[in-house]
Amino acid sequence: MIERIDHLIVAVEDIHRAEDGYKKIFGHDPVWRGEHKELGTINSIFNFKNLYFELLAANGKGAGASLVNSSLEKNGEGLAGLVFGTDDINSTKQTLSKRGYKLSSLVSGSGSDLNGGKERVWDSLFLPSNITRGLFSFVIEHKEGNFKPVNDFNDDCVNKLDHVVINSNDAEGFIKVYEQDLGIRLALDQTVEKWGGRMLFYRLNKTTIEVIAKDDDEEPNDSLWGLAWDVEDIKATYSRLKGLGVDISPVKDGRKPNTLVSTIKSHTCNIPTLLIQHLSA
Repeated sequence: MIERIDHLIVAVEDIHRAEDGYKKIFGHDPVWRGEHKELGTINSIFNFKNLYFELLAANGKGAGASLVNSSLEKNGEGLAGLVFGTDDINSTKQTLSKRGYKLSSLVSGSGSDLNGGKERVWDSLFLPSNITRGLFSFVIEHKEGNFKPVNDFNDDCVNKLDHVVINSNDAEGFIKVYEQDLGIRLALDQTVEKWGGRMLFYRLNKTTIEVIAKDDDEEPNDSLWGLAWDVEDIKATYSRLKGLGVDISPVKDGRKPNTLVSTIKSHTCNIPTLLIQHLSA
């Protein structure tokens, strides 16, 4: 039903400034600079081995512009959405409907490449609040012009998303929605107080959804927090970024065995950002 994390949405004020910052971080150019005229937005997309990363800015009026402006007003620049991918969106909708969710009609969308005139076409299923629980999310099926995964990266460049961090105040409810209803595999459920309490780890298309859960008596609420990006040679990546004027912490051992990590402190549009290299055991 849900085959992958398709992409992440980042709301930004200035698409050109945000793109320039992430070109430095990632070490490669975006694969798409586009416009959604009916949504009132423009975007810049970077593609990786396991998903793509979308910088999104308002450029007019429409549902997309309203989303961006609302996110900027509430939280400033940063992570604004988590999008799941499916190969059969009609089947996904039928399955979720059978599980008791009231769903809206599918929405068709399209985008135009500002540089070459190419078109992308997709269908979206926007998820109801009892699934999203405060986190903007939808399911997408690409019809035309999808981005193929990229597998050729320099060792000092970001090649894939290692994990995305979500904060939640309702661990059991999160498990019901993500494992039982969306069918995403719960790989690990553990409590480690020094790391923040109860932690849930979901695996999907070589990406981890890491949930930091601190239960309370408030309404269930989930929110995107930060990202960890995979690199082949973190020391080379550190040197490259320092040379570009990016504020980055020295490389150190990660809390996970056989990893090295470094924290990026600038150019991220306010997203807590970690680089990670997995060493051979």
